[in-house]
Amino acid sequence: MADQLIRATAADGGIRAVGVITTRLTEEARVRHKLSYVATAALGRTMSAGLLMASSMKRVGSRVNVRVKGDGPLGGILVDAGLDGTVRGYVGNPTVELPPNAKGKLDVGGAVGSGYLYVVRDIGYGYPYSSTVELVSGEIGDDVAHYLVTSEQTPSALVLGVFVGLGGVTASGGILVQVLPKAARDEALVAKLESRVSALSGFTPLLQAGKTLTEILTDLLGDMGLNIFPESQMLRFHCGCSFDRVLGALKILGEAELQDMIIKDDGAEATCDFCGKVYQASSDHLTQLIVDLQAESST
Repeated sequence: MADQLIRATAADGGIRAVGVITTRLTEEARVRHKLSYVATAALGRTMSAGLLMASSMKRVGSRVNVRVKGDGPLGGILVDAGLDGTVRGYVGNPTVELPPNAKGKLDVGGAVGSGYLYVVRDIGYGYPYSSTVELVSGEIGDDVAHYLVTSEQTPSALVLGVFVGLGGVTASGGILVQVLPKAARDEALVAKLESRVSALSGFTPLLQAGKTLTEILTDLLGDMGLNIFPESQMLRFHCGCSFDRVLGALKILGEAELQDMIIKDDGAEATCDFCGKVYQASSDHLTQLIVDLQAESST
């Protein structure tokens, strides 16, 4: 099943629901970063959460940055997701592995540890909106839902999942259901929604059972005036890094540092944290950067 996002409303527009399948892009991240099982689950959940949060933004080019900074052995997570359906991300320690937790599942919470969740929403102009909340469990879903309730004052239920087998990621995605302001005072509706979401056995078992996003949302909200938008959005792992950007970053180092790289290393190597791509800058490239810097300083 292709990686995709679908949007829906229910309860006469009082409920907003979004579902994503991120199996292929999570597998791509696993391969690119050589992730362990628990690191794959942690990054996959966070990428799904980032895409779900970005889906509510309106302006073309809008993006959400999600940083999870805990004291566990994973060493943190950083994800960049866009309204356009692109996402990228990495973890601090991609090889960390832990025994299963008490429920027999990958111990993402143990890998993340205690700490904070940082969210930055960038709509493409002005100052980005940023907010920080304390981690609730380190399991990502609970933490993002806590952020949405406390920082954005939107009652939210979030279910995320990643299943990693011997052959890689076979199921990944999630559902975000939010009660909008027009219905937030309806305590019965909020309670009903919370009960429905908490009754789910998880997200990946539904995908593994062959359920589509439409079927999952129908099972969840079908008797509450569900309206699924006809357009689905394709999702993909994408990084905007380039050799020109690498040269730009090297140029910032200054003439002396560039000259030192030429003498000691005969060039420079840079690796993109987000996608793992390695760039090689030769001594000729660095020499040209020095020439450019000298020309700029003489004008």
